[in-house]
Amino acid sequence: MDLFFDGIKTLWSQLIYALAHISVFDVIDIIIIAYIIFKAVQFLTESRGGQLVKGILILFVAYAISRWFGLVTVNWLLTRVMEWGVIAIAVIFQPELRRALERIGRSKLGQFGIGAKTDDEQIKASIDSICMAVQNMHDQRIGALIVFERTTSLGDIINTGTIINADSSSQMVGNVFYPKSPLHDGALIVRNGKLYAAGCILPLTSNPNLNSQLGTRHRAAIGMSEVSDAVVLVVSEETGKISLVQNGTIERGYDQIRLREELYRLILQDENEHKDEGIFYKIKSFIDRLVTVKKKEDK
Repeated sequence: MDLFFDGIKTLWSQLIYALAHISVFDVIDIIIIAYIIFKAVQFLTESRGGQLVKGILILFVAYAISRWFGLVTVNWLLTRVMEWGVIAIAVIFQPELRRALERIGRSKLGQFGIGAKTDDEQIKASIDSICMAVQNMHDQRIGALIVFERTTSLGDIINTGTIINADSSSQMVGNVFYPKSPLHDGALIVRNGKLYAAGCILPLTSNPNLNSQLGTRHRAAIGMSEVSDAVVLVVSEETGKISLVQNGTIERGYDQIRLREELYRLILQDENEHKDEGIFYKIKSFIDRLVTVKKKEDK
């Protein structure tokens, strides 16, 4: 019992010593690592990678047990598996790794404050005309697929269609998706408030858990939102239902008024108002505060 309490006392004294000698940069280091671990766990739980991680953990546990009990053959086999594990992980997690890197690239940290300024009034007028056209298509059961480009450039998608670079109007949107139009089966790309390209081909989602009732347009919309930060608008040809898709999530049953409000919120959010939400800004602000405190202590 005395040995136990001695161990607790030693641990406590070591903890006090560490806290007393911790530096500003140690705190920064801990916060950054904690954030990285948190985001990695969050990303894996949102993707199929979570199940793969469980499988890898089981292999590690089996390896430890085989080594503990001296199971030579099993241990040799698992050792060989571990040696090739890095390559296997890179292959297995390829979709997840690509998606993670794309998210980093289109984050506030990846933008470095660089971006073209857009005219809010022009974008508002564009949204208004598109919402009017979408309501007409809803009433007439005409299918539509409209992609609002944001920070992720959609140049590779635009190259699959026809560039029109036209001012937005409800009549123009209606003409693009008129059933006998040669461009009606593809997607319409909206860039900076202009109808930039039509007849574009979008990547289909590979998510196996989607509702089987969702058609090709909806699957293309979800696929587009999985590889970019675009907002995708879908009008069902069968039911006329209006849906919005963002970050792989679809929400259905919009009307014209609610659709306009949601697009205003998603497309017109002021970067100056929301830049403080970025992790880069938070870390910078925290470092500035710590450096200020450190300077006061040194004085």
